[in-house]
Amino acid sequence: MPDLATSYHGQRILAKNLPTLPLALQEARRLAEKPNTSVAQLAAVIGRDQVLSGKVLKMVNSPTYGFPGRIASIQNALVLLGFNVVKSLIISTVVFDSMAKTMTALWRHSVGCSIACRELGALLKVEDNEELFIAGLLHDIGKVIIAVQLPDAQKEIHHLTSKEDLPCREAETRVLGMAHARIGAWLAEHWHLPLNLRNAIAYHHLPMSAREDVTIASIVHVGDFLVRLFEFGNGGDDQAPAIDPHAFKHLELNQQKLGLVMDIIGERFEGEEKTLYKA
Repeated sequence: MPDLATSYHGQRILAKNLPTLPLALQEARRLAEKPNTSVAQLAAVIGRDQVLSGKVLKMVNSPTYGFPGRIASIQNALVLLGFNVVKSLIISTVVFDSMAKTMTALWRHSVGCSIACRELGALLKVEDNEELFIAGLLHDIGKVIIAVQLPDAQKEIHHLTSKEDLPCREAETRVLGMAHARIGAWLAEHWHLPLNLRNAIAYHHLPMSAREDVTIASIVHVGDFLVRLFEFGNGGDDQAPAIDPHAFKHLELNQQKLGLVMDIIGERFEGEEKTLYKA
């Protein structure tokens, strides 16, 4: 993959400097793609990584899944969470463990978006609902890459968003010549993530441009709006962008459905505030 050139003083985001997926994820993904893989086999792979094991057990014992303090084994966690959720946790370990403490708010925003996307998917009866969880969790990975690889640019972006009240996308484009969605999609391609996830990351602000993956991009688009509305975490600016009416129509959403999912999401966020991702 070629380097991703930026306009920031000739600096580039280099593929060789990007976080790599751990062997545990590579092996887990290989096993998950085999139809005959057992829960025990996948649990053995996860169990060899202490950090990943801890994250899996932490999530399954959170209020989100309704089993607080009751699940003690990776195998039982896999049964309850499903392979895709566990893979998303492994990915998130790589992405968000590279964050500084000052980026906790972005982590919380990303977790909130993943919750909103899953609940929207459940309401709309979307297949592969757990992929929505992954897409919501990873939609802003481009912001992480900017902060980690171009910290001086990040300072300029933060100045523009706070002092001039610009949206992140506009500030990033002014400083770098591109926004976080493009950078995030590039990282997703570098990681060989599925096309629908890459498109969700690339087009979560412009969902109708995602072509065959309009539904997942639209759900992440709406999920991002909702988590900003609830002010759960912080996506880098204080503005909640308007929902694209075409995405709203594509999902066959209406005010009644939106109100219903907001009630559910509000309850989920309240549980998360109390336990799992408390800063």
